[in-house]
Amino acid sequence: MSELTGTTALVTGASRGIGQAVATRLAAGGALVLVHFGTDGNGAAATVEAIERAGGTALAVRAELGVDGDVETLFAGVEAGRPLDILVNNAAAAPAGPLGTTTRAEFDHLFAVNVRAPYFIIEHALALLREGGRIISLSSVATRMANPAQTSFAMTKGAIDTMTRTLAGQLGPRRITVNAVAPGATRTAANAAVFDVPGLTEQITGMTALDRLGGPDDVADVVAFLASDAARWITGQVIDASGGLFLGPRV
Repeated sequence: MSELTGTTALVTGASRGIGQAVATRLAAGGALVLVHFGTDGNGAAATVEAIERAGGTALAVRAELGVDGDVETLFAGVEAGRPLDILVNNAAAAPAGPLGTTTRAEFDHLFAVNVRAPYFIIEHALALLREGGRIISLSSVATRMANPAQTSFAMTKGAIDTMTRTLAGQLGPRRITVNAVAPGATRTAANAAVFDVPGLTEQITGMTALDRLGGPDDVADVVAFLASDAARWITGQVIDASGGLFLGPRV
């Protein structure tokens, strides 16, 4: 029997990239996966198809995050009364740029998607989460690195880190673990062109202890571990899943 057989997982932003890999990995572990998407219906359908082709079970759920009524729309798409075992907050708006280039509208949208939506998704999900459930949010190594191009984005992920620690204390009596996973440079189909900039991949891998870029599956496996019973004694933690990006000078 697979480690997640009989569980139900909701993964936000699961139509591509890390979210798609997480949904696929949880389904491979035996979970029924609710594949959330905002606008990429084709990507969500591809995720569901890949899961079903591998023998798993998945359903697509649409809701644009960061707008009024987003959480209500999301959970209206989840079968009424369906208990949840695993919630993965993966959906996020991308970095908007350094100080002086981000508009107020972009800043507000970033916080609406990356901070407000996960907070209220968790609040709503608590009525459905079983005892011993799992809440896992995607953070970023940007919270421990000074990258001027990602200041506002890093601020949103810092909020995720703080929320993770505080909710772990609050939800412990229900045996619900609350953790975050912080990826580093992760090449996906959506951002592959970024890493095609001459010299960039070499520069990043030169600052990475494990000497390569990450892939979606590298992060998905960490999420799956935290979702499993093997991680039952881990809560309130931000797990770095960057391959050791920017740990210090490499000798």
